[in-house]
Amino acid sequence: MATKLAAARYGKENVKVCKVHRDAKSGTHEVTELTVAVSLEGDIESSYTKADNSVVVATDSMKNTIYLLAKQHSVTPPELFASIVGTHFIETYNHIHAAHVRVVVHRWTRMNADGKPHPHAFLRDGTDVRVAEAYVVDGKGVKIKSSISGLLVLKSTGSQFHGFIRDEYTTLPETWDRILSTEIDASWIWAPFVNLNHVRSAGHKFDQAFTAAREISLNIFAQDDSASVQNTMYKMASEILSSEPLLQSVSYSLPNKHYLELGKSTIAEHGSHDDAVCTNNSPDLSWHKGLKNTGANAEVYIPSPAPNGLIQCTISRENNTRATNSKL
Repeated sequence: MATKLAAARYGKENVKVCKVHRDAKSGTHEVTELTVAVSLEGDIESSYTKADNSVVVATDSMKNTIYLLAKQHSVTPPELFASIVGTHFIETYNHIHAAHVRVVVHRWTRMNADGKPHPHAFLRDGTDVRVAEAYVVDGKGVKIKSSISGLLVLKSTGSQFHGFIRDEYTTLPETWDRILSTEIDASWIWAPFVNLNHVRSAGHKFDQAFTAAREISLNIFAQDDSASVQNTMYKMASEILSSEPLLQSVSYSLPNKHYLELGKSTIAEHGSHDDAVCTNNSPDLSWHKGLKNTGANAEVYIPSPAPNGLIQCTISRENNTRATNSKL
C-alpha cells in the first residue's frame, strides 16, 4: 500500500519555568511561573520515513532553549515570550518553518502583611490560569491567541431559564430563580502580527486585554440577570471584543456546574439549557420534623459534577470573515 506523511510536528511540553525579577533599588520581587510547550514543523519528513535524525532538533535542546530565553528576556507578557521562543526556532534552524508555542501562566499574587504589600511573599488565590499561544511561520508573521481558563464562578440567584422548546422529550421545569455556576474558558484572537518587532510594539496591550477580559467576565456574570448562559456569554464576548481594536474574535466555553435542590428528582439537568440527564434520588428534609428545603425554602443543595451542559460561542467583527485560526 502506498503511503505518505500527510502532516508532522514534534516538540517538548510541560517545561516548568519560574522566574524571579529582583528590583535592587526597592527590594521588591516579581515572581512568574510558567508551563511552556513548543512544537516544530518543517523539512523533517525524513526523520519519520527514513529514520534520518539529522533533521531533528532534540526536544531536550528545546527545553534548554526555553530556559536560556527565559534568562535572556522578560517572560511577560506571555504573548511576547511565546513569540520570542517561536521566532528563535525558525531563525536558528533553516529547515524549521513554523513553531507553535503555548505558555500557561500560573497565579501568584502578592501577599499583604500588616496591612501592606509584602515585597517577596506570594499566594495562589485562584486556580484559573492565563494562556498565550503563538504560531510563528517563516515569512508569514505571528498569529496569537490569548486565553483565560479554569475561572470557577457561582452566584446563588440572578439566573433563570424558561420559554425553551417543550416536547415529548422534555422534563426540565421552567425556572425563574436558580443557582448558576460555571468554569469560564474564554479566548481572543489577535489580528496577525508581521514579525516579532510588531509583537513587541503591542506588548502593553496584551496585559490590558487580559485584565479587561477577566474583569468583564466577572462583572457581567455577577450583574447580569441571566436569561440563559447563551445570552450572558454573548454579552461577555461582545464587550471584550469592543475593548480592544486589535482583537479579531472572542470565544467562550461555559460548562454548567449543577447545584440540585435536595430531594428534587429530575430527568433533566437543573441549571442547564439542554437535554443532558441528571437524577437526584436523595430525599428532601421533610422526613425530619417537616423541615422545608424546596422552592423558596431551599438552602441546602447537592453539587452534581456530571452530566453537564456545555455552551460555546465565537463572535467576531462583522467585517471579519475568519473568526478562528485552526493552527492555534
